[in-house]
Amino acid sequence: MARGSKTILILAPEFNIESPTNVSSLVETREMSLVFGRQTVLNRISLSIPRGQTVAIIGESGCGKTMLLKSLVGLLKPTSGKILFDGVDIHSLNDVDMTRLRRRFGFVFQNAALFDSMTIGQNVAFPMTQHGVPSGKNADTLVLDRLAEVGLPDAVVVKRPAQLSGGMRKRVGLARALILEPDLILYDEPTTGLDPIMSDVINELIMRTRRKYPVTSVMVTHDMHSAKKVADRIIMLYPYSRLEKGESQVLFDGTPDEIDHTQDRRVRQFVRGEAGERLMEMRAARTENAGLGDLDTLKHLDARGEE
Repeated sequence: MARGSKTILILAPEFNIESPTNVSSLVETREMSLVFGRQTVLNRISLSIPRGQTVAIIGESGCGKTMLLKSLVGLLKPTSGKILFDGVDIHSLNDVDMTRLRRRFGFVFQNAALFDSMTIGQNVAFPMTQHGVPSGKNADTLVLDRLAEVGLPDAVVVKRPAQLSGGMRKRVGLARALILEPDLILYDEPTTGLDPIMSDVINELIMRTRRKYPVTSVMVTHDMHSAKKVADRIIMLYPYSRLEKGESQVLFDGTPDEIDHTQDRRVRQFVRGEAGERLMEMRAARTENAGLGDLDTLKHLDARGEE
C-alpha cells in the first residue's frame, strides 16, 4: 500500500472520538484484588492516574505487573474492588458499551503481537476493522501517517512482520496502538529484547507520543533507565506472598528522582539490580528442599513467583 492506494481490509463504520469527561483521574483502582484459586496476585490495590500522566510500573517477576495492566483495560476482571475509567466502573458496562470504551485504549504488547499472515499496513489498520475509522479521517492516510510518526517509511506497508527487525516490529505495534487516537496507551515491556540504542529509540518515541497527543500512558517495565527517562511517576509492586502481614503491595509510589533516595531496601535493591535478600531466599529454599538439585530449586522458586 502506498499513498493514494486502498487497504484490502473491511473497515467498520466511522465513529466520532468521544470527548473525555471532567473527571480528573482517567484511571482509578479502588481496593482491587485479583485471586486465582488460592494464589493472591494483587491485594487491595488503590491507585489514581491523572490525565496526561506517564506511569511506569516496576517490580520483580511474579509481582502482578502485567496482571494489573490487563485489569486496567478489562481483559481481566478483579476478584474484588473496582476499576474506573473516566469515572465509570468498567465492569458495570454491557458488551456493547465495553466495546465502545475500548476505542479509547491502545495496547503495545511485549512482543508486538503482530499477525504474521497480514501485511504491516493491514496490521496497523486492524483496530479500524473492529471499531471503525475516526470520523472525517481516511484509513489509508492514517496508516501511513502513524507509521511515519514512528520512523517507518511507506514501503514497509506491503511487508510481513517476519521481514522486519525486532525494533521495527515494536514500532509497528506502537503505530497500531495510536491508530484510533486513544486516551490511554498501555505498554507491556516495550524495550524487552532490544539493544540499548533501539531501546532508547522506543523511549524517545513514547516521549514524542506524549508531547504530540493528550494521552495518558501506563508502562510495565524491568528497565530502570526507561522508567526514569520516560515516566513522570514510578510505582513499584512486590510479590504478595513475600509481604509481611498488613504490608501494602505498593512499595513505592513517587517520582523518578525520589526513587533514588528511598529508604526501603527492597526498592533500592531492585533499582540497583542487586540480588540482596533474594539470594538469601534461594539459599533458604535449598535448605528447605534439601532433596532438590540447584536447578530444581530455582524452578521451584520460579513456580512460586509466577504471575
